[in-house]
Formats: sequence, C-alpha cells, structure tokens
Amino acid sequence: MRDPRIGVVVITWQRREEALACVERLLALPEQPHVVLVDNGSTDGTAGAVRAAFPQVEVVALGRNHGAVGRNVGVRRLRTPYVAFCDDDTWWSPGSLSRAADALDAHPRLALVNARIVVEPAGTEDPIVAELRQSPVPGPAWLPGPALGSFLAGATVLRRDAFERAGGFSPRLWLGGEEELLATDLVSAGWELCYLEELTVHHRASKLRDATHRRRVGLRNTLWFTWLRRPLAPAVRRTLFLARTVPRDRTSLLAAFDAARGVGWLLAERRARPHPVEARLALLDEAQRRSTARRYVG
Repeated sequence: MRDPRIGVVVITWQRREEALACVERLLALPEQPHVVLVDNGSTDGTAGAVRAAFPQVEVVALGRNHGAVGRNVGVRRLRTPYVAFCDDDTWWSPGSLSRAADALDAHPRLALVNARIVVEPAGTEDPIVAELRQSPVPGPAWLPGPALGSFLAGATVLRRDAFERAGGFSPRLWLGGEEELLATDLVSAGWELCYLEELTVHHRASKLRDATHRRRVGLRNTLWFTWLRRPLAPAVRRTLFLARTVPRDRTSLLAAFDAARGVGWLLAERRARPHPVEARLALLDEAQRRSTARRYVG
C-alpha cells in the first residue's frame, strides 16, 4: 500500500545508469514514495534520462555540483513529514520506509533512524553496521534502538521538520562526513538519533568515484567539524590523533592545508556544543579510534 508519510531524495552526479537503476527500484517499493532526484550538475545526460524514463519522478537539475546541499534542495521539494535519503548506488528494501515512518510516528523526539547496510553483490553487512549496533552513546529508555551520535545519510530516514530547523547540511562541508555536524546540532537541540535493525539499505559501491579526493575532503571536514563544535581540549586531542594516524602523504597534507584555509570562518562560526552533549558524545572518540570501518584511506 502507498505510504503518504514519506518521500525520497536521491542525489547523483555523473552516474546516469546507476541513477536510473536506483529510481527504478524506489518506484517498485510497496510504499510508492514520491521521489525527488537532484542532479548535481551532471554532464552525462542523467537528468534528461531520468525524466524520459520516469516522468512521475521530480527531477531537479542543478547547474553545478553542490554535494550534500543537493539533499537540502530535495527536502524543500517535499511536503511529507518524513524523508528518506538515497544515494545513486543504494536502495531501500521493501517495507523499510514504512517501518521507519512507524518509528518516527511513535517517538516525537526522534529526529532520524539509520538503517542496516548490506553490501552488494556479496549480501554481507557493511563493517560499519557492527559499530552502529554497538554504539556507546547513552540514550533514553524509550528509544527503539541504540542511540547514535552521527549517521550515514544514504541509509537514513529523518523527520523533515527537525532537519529544516537544524539548517540541513552545511554548504561549507560540501560532501564527505557532512553528517557529523548536522547530527551534533540535532542532539544539541534536544533530538535523538538511533539505529534500527529492522530497516535495510543495500549498497553496491559505484566504481565511478575518486577515492583520493573523497579522503582529502573527508579529512578536511573532520577537522572543520572538530574545531566548529568540540571544546578546546577534545579538539586538540582529536587533531593530534588524526595527525598521528592518517597516511603521511600528499593527500593528507593537502587536506590539512584545506582545513587551515578555513580558520577565519571557523573562528567566526565556532560554537562548542553544550557540556552535557559533549560528555555524552565524547564516548564516540574511543570507538572511532578503534574503528576498522572509519579509515582515511584512498
């Protein structure tokens, strides 16, 4: 049965065939969600191909690659109370969107739910799932799953109102680890985030990606988030840890240079998260240090 509570936002760039396959799978879901595809300035004909093949899909063709901000654009096109995000190389299992909406209906202070991620074509769990399932973040007893301090956008269903109040994804960060800043702002505003085992997203990693560029941007964004929201002492510790553990190569050096170039606006916009939130989410530091799924490689 169609579920009018939820819509889906897909962002894509230069992956026409994968975008077409993603949209086809979304339209086949029993929930029959309204789908908004935001094309981040592709030059391979993605927007036109999706419009021609699936006229019921709302296609937004941007003039350039806005990264994660493309999701903000898509959310503004929807009027559903809940929004699922989907990358062009991921897809949701039938029934997961309705189960996510049920959880958000039942828990008004829950901002978002993060799904279990299955890697295709092997059909195995992504290594990050174990970390989500064993999250050290303490949470209230009413949460339907483990409390989280961050999330994976391509495997998330969220409350549109909470997302918009928090300002969505920062245009400063573009794409790569952009979720951490939004997550900490949601928690600071009194919202909760959690992992739900009964939701499933499938991920067939695209071969059309630049792993080196992703590492450079991801490391830069980690440093920017650290100095935007962490108190001074934890920010210093996190920076020193990264300096000791990232590959000692040109990509890491360029990422550090990129981060340093943002000092001016970082100082102007820095707002350390409240002490209770820092104390609660600081438990993630040790988990991230031990993580085998969160490595700056590429």
